[in-house]
Amino acid sequence: MTIEGAITETDIANYLANTPGFFERHAELLASIQLTSPHGQRAVSLQERQMEMLREKIRGLEHRIIEMIRHGNENMAIADRLHRYTRAIMLVRYAGNMPEVLLSTLKHEFMIPQATLRLWGMDEAYDDLTFTQGVSEDTKAFVGSLALPYCGLNSGFEAVGWLEDTAHVQSVALIPLRGGLADEPFGLLVLGSPDPTRYTAEMGTDFLVRIGEVAGAGLSRLLPMN
Repeated sequence: MTIEGAITETDIANYLANTPGFFERHAELLASIQLTSPHGQRAVSLQERQMEMLREKIRGLEHRIIEMIRHGNENMAIADRLHRYTRAIMLVRYAGNMPEVLLSTLKHEFMIPQATLRLWGMDEAYDDLTFTQGVSEDTKAFVGSLALPYCGLNSGFEAVGWLEDTAHVQSVALIPLRGGLADEPFGLLVLGSPDPTRYTAEMGTDFLVRIGEVAGAGLSRLLPMN
């Protein structure tokens, strides 16, 4: 509470804010105002303090620009890898080679330690492929229940057993494969990592969805002709 009639700091601040010509008429005050520097206890002029504030603001903007450039470069690199992955699938001439090309390109481009897949309901011409063997009805039902890829710790899924080195798989991504967005799944893409934090329940799945959509589109060539 202030004494009635006394001028407060708020009154002074409001006056200066509403009287922009004050310092033009009393320019000598600007040179005489002394403030404490944030980088020590020495006194600095108002102009110098303003310059320090501007420099700090510029440094903050520079850091934000650097971060934006870094994220932009990372996104461009991911887009390039996705392009090469998609192109490799499109260039496959014999559909029976599709699973091998898809997996080898996927592991190379995205540095995935282990990856495999299984398919069902394929044309009988591909019955002898490893990728069309050994899928239980329980796994097919589980895949059918996935609207999005499953990401998390290795919890003993049957599908993890399809990988080469199951003993070192700590986290997995299970991606359903469909020919169309509304179609029933006809396969499962399995990604495994020895890093328990590579695939987690909290991670975004948008990129994995795109990987699965491209894979499903390519592998749909193995389905029976209607």
